[in-house]
Amino acid sequence: MENKQQEKWYFRTTSLVVGFLLVGPFVLPLVWSHPRFSKRKKIIISSVVIILSCLLFLAAAYPIKLLNDYYRQIDKLTF
Repeated sequence: MENKQQEKWYFRTTSLVVGFLLVGPFVLPLVWSHPRFSKRKKIIISSVVIILSCLLFLAAAYPIKLLNDYYRQIDKLTF
């Protein structure tokens, strides 16, 4: 019988990666409560996730703005 304490499912690397892919920065509290991550590693992971989230938001906002402009132009053409 092993005395090794099993890691909880929500602290597994796979669960964290899937969480990041599904809900993005809302998984950061799990990163910060992770017992095996050092403070430096938590800061690096948090920084990367926040930067990627901002970039993805900007990448999604630009096409939405373009579509809005096109719809305004179409609206002006209709009688």
